Amino acid sequence: MMLTGARVIRTLLLLKKPSVMWSLLFCLLMGPALAQAELTIEITKGNDKAIPVAVVPFAWSGSDLLQEEIAGIIGSDLRLSGQFAPISSKQFLGFPSKADEVFFGDWRLLGASYVLIGRVSEQSGNGYVVNYELFDVLGRRSVLRGEVTGSRDQLRAMAHKISDDVYENITGIPGVFSTRIVYVVAKRHDAKKTDYQLVYADMDGHRAVPILKSNKPILAPSWSPDGKKLAYVSFEAGRPAIYIQELASGERERVTNFPGLNSAPKWSPNGKKLAMVLSKDGNPEIYVLDLASRQLTQVTRHFALDNEPAWMPDGKSLVFTSNRGGSAQLYEVELASGETKRLSFDGKFNARARVFPDGKSMAFIHKGEGEASYNVAIQEMDTGRIRTLTSSPFEDAPDVSPNGRMLIYAAQGDSGVLGIISADGRVSFRLPSSEGDVREPAWSPYRK
Repeated sequence: MMLTGARVIRTLLLLKKPSVMWSLLFCLLMGPALAQAELTIEITKGNDKAIPVAVVPFAWSGSDLLQEEIAGIIGSDLRLSGQFAPISSKQFLGFPSKADEVFFGDWRLLGASYVLIGRVSEQSGNGYVVNYELFDVLGRRSVLRGEVTGSRDQLRAMAHKISDDVYENITGIPGVFSTRIVYVVAKRHDAKKTDYQLVYADMDGHRAVPILKSNKPILAPSWSPDGKKLAYVSFEAGRPAIYIQELASGERERVTNFPGLNSAPKWSPNGKKLAMVLSKDGNPEIYVLDLASRQLTQVTRHFALDNEPAWMPDGKSLVFTSNRGGSAQLYEVELASGETKRLSFDGKFNARARVFPDGKSMAFIHKGEGEASYNVAIQEMDTGRIRTLTSSPFEDAPDVSPNGRMLIYAAQGDSGVLGIISADGRVSFRLPSSEGDVREPAWSPYRK
């Protein structure tokens, strides 16, 4: 039987022998078959309460055809948020590009709550200017007007920026369409050869760029708070080690290479520390590494398996997975005092927690009593109430968007895909690769 990364973690949390744990981890990592970087969006569940919006094709005054359809990208972004339902352009009664061409009665007939129009113009030096305006149909008024500029290869980024502005204007919440995701792909050639890539892309899966290629496994990517660096685990030296890589330059640094496990790196909210799991003294424990002084502090001390740290937003405590209570459950440890409390009680398995930006909830993988599947769930910190969001047989590695409104995760079936679901569970999408499996997603913060 082939084991995935999450299956191994779940098995390890039921074991107590580091030697057995290591053997299972190594076997698992040689297994999963994945493939190409570019992802495509497949709608799996829609929101019947989404806001109807009309995104009119933007007027273009240039000489050549545009490489990207900006209105189409914006419409896709808004649909992906789960809060908007773009109206098909086939129903439009007109295609305005200026304010005096917008007739509110026409758009009320179509049921549109908002209309977005725009114009794209060429600049000297292979550049573009995009002017856009958003109208409230019921209020019969303009509510947003803006301009973005960029080069030919930045058209998608410009569209995402407009999507962010529209989303925030209507909802009052910052959009995430200009953020990025990172994930691991691997292409299995035969039983003895698998090639791995660490890839980052737009949050909708486009503009994918491999930033690391290896014939050894890559695991657990984690973004720095400023969005400029990644920490991850690589087996390129023959055993797991934690690396930090700068995205702009590609410069890499190995920060740990202890005997045994070096895994699950997670940046602190201020970017000055890394939480991680090390078994250098025999048992997997949570540690924190000060990146400036390189001082290593042991956080947990228990005979059980402690794994998968995640920071609380204030940086004062960590949520982690442990089997110290007999099954895999979630705990919180205060860094200053070492005081530890259990957070999860519902279900036989709860692991891989990611805390929401406001600190009020956490997403994780949940297996309920008597259930066979491992699914993405959300638990409220104050009440302990759990909501299961997904229903695939096997899901893993949830991460939360920087505005707290969406989650990304890995789903396993006949092949591995990435899934995106709204935090209320109303809308979900899948981002499969055209040739195989993808996993280990991480959602970037807002770029500082």
